[in-house]
Amino acid sequence: EKLSEMVRPTATVYRNNKPKEIPIREIVPGDIVYLSAGDMVPADLRIISCKDLFLNQSSLTGESFPVEKTALPVQVKTNNPSDLTNIAFMGSSVVSGTGLGVVIKTGLSTQFGEVSRKLSSIGSETSFDKGVRSFTWLMIRFMLILVTIIFAINALTKRNLLQSFLFALAVAVGLTPEMLPMLVAINLSKGAIAMAKKKVIVKRLNAIQNFGAMDVLCTDKTGTITLDEIILEIYCDVARETNEEVLQFAYINSYYQTGLKNILDRAVLKYKKLAVKQYKKIDEMPFDFSRKMMSVVVEMDGKHRLITKGAPEEVFKRCVRYELDGEIFDIEPLTLTDLKIEYEHLSAQGFRVLAIAYKDYDSPKEAYSKEDENGMILKGYVAFLDPPKPTAKMAIKSLREIGIDFKVLTGDNELVTKYICNEVGLDIRNILTGEQIETISDDELPNMVEAVTVFCRLSPLQKERIVRALRKNKHTVGYLGDGINDALALKAADVGISVDNAVDIAKESADIILLQKNLMVLEDGVMEGRKTFGNILKYIKMGSSSNFGNMISMTGASVFLPFLPMLPIQI
Repeated sequence: EKLSEMVRPTATVYRNNKPKEIPIREIVPGDIVYLSAGDMVPADLRIISCKDLFLNQSSLTGESFPVEKTALPVQVKTNNPSDLTNIAFMGSSVVSGTGLGVVIKTGLSTQFGEVSRKLSSIGSETSFDKGVRSFTWLMIRFMLILVTIIFAINALTKRNLLQSFLFALAVAVGLTPEMLPMLVAINLSKGAIAMAKKKVIVKRLNAIQNFGAMDVLCTDKTGTITLDEIILEIYCDVARETNEEVLQFAYINSYYQTGLKNILDRAVLKYKKLAVKQYKKIDEMPFDFSRKMMSVVVEMDGKHRLITKGAPEEVFKRCVRYELDGEIFDIEPLTLTDLKIEYEHLSAQGFRVLAIAYKDYDSPKEAYSKEDENGMILKGYVAFLDPPKPTAKMAIKSLREIGIDFKVLTGDNELVTKYICNEVGLDIRNILTGEQIETISDDELPNMVEAVTVFCRLSPLQKERIVRALRKNKHTVGYLGDGINDALALKAADVGISVDNAVDIAKESADIILLQKNLMVLEDGVMEGRKTFGNILKYIKMGSSSNFGNMISMTGASVFLPFLPMLPIQI
């Protein structure tokens, strides 16, 4: 107990205008919470002041890029966490900067808590459960009719009401495929063993049949059809032609900067190992959110060269010339427009783009400052993306060939999602955003979701709504996801599928877990499910027809014989 008290999470709040560190469980609406780099957001907060505040909201949106928060009012009416730039949500973490926020919701009332509460209340009937229930009621209805007919015939011919009733009841019971529960369990267990050999773990046996019956597979984007790893995709000059010098400049900048290396720096250094130790580092201007860039100064070819990497909009302001095919040109107003068009073309494809610029000093200085980041030469761009998994394209194609429709449900924006979907060969019929879904009623949504293949900027609750709408249309729906934001949809689907590196809550909500990143096992799983279902169906047909023949013979014989052909106990 005392050890637990020592490690209990706390937060800094202002009470009576004084900062005070208190346990998170004691925070109440109205408290003012101080946030700084490394903090977990303890409740849903309305930001009232901040400086360069960036949060990681991947627990709610699934997207790994930090999101900037401001104290300014949001103009658009929305409940999507991605669009509420003045709200810090519980479960997010502070990547950089500082801020103050007033607590508006705590505990189960928060966005995070609402997901948790709904998760515990979801208990929907799956396709397999519906099938079993439907077959059971069919047998019961048939038995009731049969019992009535047999009882009436025997009561009239034998004049023994008790014997007639027991015989009619025994014939009805004899119609039941008595080995069905055991055979279903054996078939499902055998299917689970076969799938385990293919690195697929089945947590709930009934999910195997649902897997086979699935005709719509919904999937998150990040970490499921993509690698969930930011990599360097493009290094090009200002005309978007591949340029090795641009890569070299970006590598030198990332290699020699001593600040916290973000995911983009790591992607540059991981892409290709370049020999840069021959360049001597002279100085550095660290990254800050007001400049949105960082620079290093190195000694190259006997002279000092400042190399800058940063947000294109900010780098453009500090460049007076650009380089193309080894020649230097002045940046005129019309030229600047053309340069921006080339950059925007990359952004429109969903890439995260950084501009690379440089400046040479023939007369070296002893120290450099941020004021030196002016009069630079624009060299080119480096573009980053979370690429699709190598097996994603083939998996989608093979699933489509066996009659499974594929839909993408993501918290990411339309541009990135559209690019990834094109890369994996997904036919984009229509795109629907979370903002649009918010305006659609539950009655209208089932009609809308049929014609749409890509859903963007979704909250966890909206993902669940889409899955339920598809199930309302009599589809057997599978959902593939790996984040906290996927948990509700995983639970609401007929079969929830997750991956081994998913967060615990996603694995807990899933029915099936893929131990490999290879998505081709999805097709194997579907075929195994169909095989299991086929075997169960064969037994039902065989057992029912055999029993039906026996019981009809017995019933017919009882009409003509002066005694019962078999006693109830014999049947």
